[in-house]
Amino acid sequence: MSVAERLARVLDVSSPRLAAFADAEVSAKLPGRWSKKEILGHLIDSASNNHQRFVRALLDSRIEFPEYKQDGWVAAQRYAAEPWDTLVNLWLYLNRHLVHLMHAIPISAREHTIAIGGKEPVTLGFVMEGYLDHLEHHLDQILS
Repeated sequence: MSVAERLARVLDVSSPRLAAFADAEVSAKLPGRWSKKEILGHLIDSASNNHQRFVRALLDSRIEFPEYKQDGWVAAQRYAAEPWDTLVNLWLYLNRHLVHLMHAIPISAREHTIAIGGKEPVTLGFVMEGYLDHLEHHLDQILS
């Protein structure tokens, strides 16, 4: 199964479960961590940043990106103050577009390299797989 097909399956299974949460439950801070709203906001940031990475790496065989300062991004966007249904829908539609984009990326372009935050370059294919692994990890935090 391709990474795009795996992502589509995760969206189909997770989005109704996310939508079922009450606002009070997702707003509560987890001990020493973000609230569920903030975790989903972090996943929105991840989708947004990776959208840029996927498209730009498709167009250029080697590209560099700045590091992602996750705490700053989550705080700056005040995800904790956003309505839960808005966050769920934004996350879902960004990721549905990523499924569409992943299907459009030729196999040959998946060998293009991306350097993030001064780290060693990795392939676009590796970044795509890592994106899904990261998403599943944080969805487990929200849904468990």
